Amino acid sequence: MINPAKDSLYSQPLGRIDSFIFDDQVARVFPDMIERSVPGYQTIITAIGLLAGRFAQENSVCYDLGCSLGAATFAMSQNIIAKNCRIVAVDNSNAMLARFKLLIELQEPPPLSIDLKCANIQDIVIENASIVVLNFTLQFLPLADRAQLLEKIYHGLLPNGALIISEKLAFDDPRQQVMQTDLHHAFKKSQGYSEMEISQKRTALENVLIPETFAQHQQRLTSIGFSSCELWFQYFNFASFIALK
Repeated sequence: MINPAKDSLYSQPLGRIDSFIFDDQVARVFPDMIERSVPGYQTIITAIGLLAGRFAQENSVCYDLGCSLGAATFAMSQNIIAKNCRIVAVDNSNAMLARFKLLIELQEPPPLSIDLKCANIQDIVIENASIVVLNFTLQFLPLADRAQLLEKIYHGLLPNGALIISEKLAFDDPRQQVMQTDLHHAFKKSQGYSEMEISQKRTALENVLIPETFAQHQQRLTSIGFSSCELWFQYFNFASFIALK
C-alpha cells in the first residue's frame, strides 16, 4: 500500500522559490496537500462519482483530464453502471501517473477499464464522450488556450453529455476577493499550515495557477454551445460547476 507523506514542501525558508510543478516531490505528498489546501475536496470527489453515475451513457467514454493520482477516476469507476463504458485518464506528469498506476494495481480491480495516458490534455482527441472532468485542471492552462480546449470537449461530447469543472475562483468585487482569499488562508491554517508555508506556496503558484470568475467561465461555456452552466458547489474561493450539452 502507498502511504502518502505529509506535505512539508514549503515548511522551511527557501532562498529561491521555483514555479510550482507536479514533480515526484509533489506526487509523493499530493493526497495530503490537496486535502489540506482545497476546502471541500472530498465532497467534490464524491459528487463527481454521483454525477458520473447519472450522466454516463452506454458504449461511451468518460474522460478525466488532468487526473493526477486518479481520485476523480476512481470515483467515476465506482459509480458508473452504464454498460460498456471506459475511462480515459490523462496527465502530463509521469510522476503522478506512475503513482496512479500503482494505486490501480494495489486495490481491487476497478469495475471499468481505465486507460492511462501521459500527454498534454490539449493534444488528446475527445470523442464519443458522455462525461468529461476537469478537476482543478483548467486553471493551470494559459488563458489563451482554454477556449480551444473547451470547444474540443464540446464537440467530442455526446448529446446530453456533461462537463464537470472544478476551479479556484477569482472575484470582481475587490472586497470579496480579499475576504475569500483570507478565508482560504484561514482554512489552510486550520489544517496545520504555517504562515510561511502559505506564503511560499502562493509565490510558487503565482503565474502558474490563473483563476477566473464564475461569470467568465459561464459566459465562455455558453458561447461555445453548452446549453447551461451552473454552480453546484462552492466553499470560499473553490467551486465546482457542471455544463450540459
